[in-house]
Amino acid sequence: MNKLVQEHGFEKFEYQLPDEYRLDEQLKAICENLSVPTEYVDTEHFLTERNFLKDFFKGKKTYLMESFYREMRRKYNILMEGKDPITGKWNYDHENRNKLKDPILLVPPKVFNKDVSEILDLLVKMKVKTIGNCDPKHFEWPVSREESLDLITYFCTKLLSNFGEYQDAMYSGDNFLFHSRLSFAMNSKMLSPLEVVQEVEKYWLTHQDSVSIAQVEGFIRQIIGWREYMRGIYWAKMPEFKTMNFFNHDRKLPDYFWTGKTKMSCVKHAVVQSLETAYAHHIQRLMVTGNFALLAGISPDELDEWYLGIYIDAIEWVEITNTRGMSQFADGGIVGTKPYVSSANYIDKMSDYCGACFYKKALKVGEKACPFNSLYWHFYARNESKLAKNPRIGMAYRTLSKMKDQEAILKQGDYYLENEAVQKVRTAFFLLFLI
Repeated sequence: MNKLVQEHGFEKFEYQLPDEYRLDEQLKAICENLSVPTEYVDTEHFLTERNFLKDFFKGKKTYLMESFYREMRRKYNILMEGKDPITGKWNYDHENRNKLKDPILLVPPKVFNKDVSEILDLLVKMKVKTIGNCDPKHFEWPVSREESLDLITYFCTKLLSNFGEYQDAMYSGDNFLFHSRLSFAMNSKMLSPLEVVQEVEKYWLTHQDSVSIAQVEGFIRQIIGWREYMRGIYWAKMPEFKTMNFFNHDRKLPDYFWTGKTKMSCVKHAVVQSLETAYAHHIQRLMVTGNFALLAGISPDELDEWYLGIYIDAIEWVEITNTRGMSQFADGGIVGTKPYVSSANYIDKMSDYCGACFYKKALKVGEKACPFNSLYWHFYARNESKLAKNPRIGMAYRTLSKMKDQEAILKQGDYYLENEAVQKVRTAFFLLFLI
């Protein structure tokens, strides 16, 4: 670097703070050895500075997202009346947990009249290995600021009225449901999260007759609450966060995370959709693929690699905190107060996946017993020393202790861990490009 400084007569080195810890360390090292003054500026694509969350929760073991979310609402005057939340309530999460029962509500996702045939032809010509598919005449993702702004408008006018109510729903007949698909545009910095939130709030204020507060609050909470919170966790806890493994899980990721060839309908659908479109919404990631990985004892390193490589919106600052924190409880409770695990009951409650499955959602033992059922109790049994004192999950252990068929269920879990449910692992990793 100093050679370049001398050759070109540079007088100063300036840079924008990066979003990734690794790159931040590299830039610091470069600056330490430069012969000219250095200076950095912060990014304008977040609502907080890097250390805001760390300072906000100083002295706390658990970082409660709701407290942070309310602070963001106050700071930026979003959905507020003075110092109080508009309508008097901060959170409508209890209204955001509905199964999609009427597919007639669905609308097609916005696509862009963009011909990418030349790019696809070039990839084929250069023999680049790829995964996924796209319509070369109608690309599904925005690749410019103008297209990203169009996507905000489409979300407000076509999807927002049903977003909050069905944001946790999963449906085999639609990949996107009412989700905005704006995370890619924000994470690649074509859009600022604040402008997205303000546009959605502005639309709601003039359309309250057709869009309820629950819909808009649920969306805004995901951005100024969860997204911003996860970025704060990242800078507060790196680099240690990247190696956390509270349960010491070490199993390999099954090969069907790369092929979709599994009898579990929910996992198959979420994985195939992810491989084909580079997208799955937060409940598919948390309560299907993430839930299964946690129940099966998959190494967080393995899951990190998969999520980071597959999803179009996955950048380390947001991916790793969701994976090791929210999804895998590998941080031991920094992000979440309990592990987010479930049996088949939750998946059936929120989706139509179970109806066409080889396994039976109600069975805990036997050839067709849903793996989620026995693995759910197996997870609690094998981690009792780490979890039994957690006040949020005491009921699970009381239920387990009263089960008459406990031994059979745990043996079923052993069988799945050692056989077809998780034992097939990939033999090689290829660098694949999504098209």
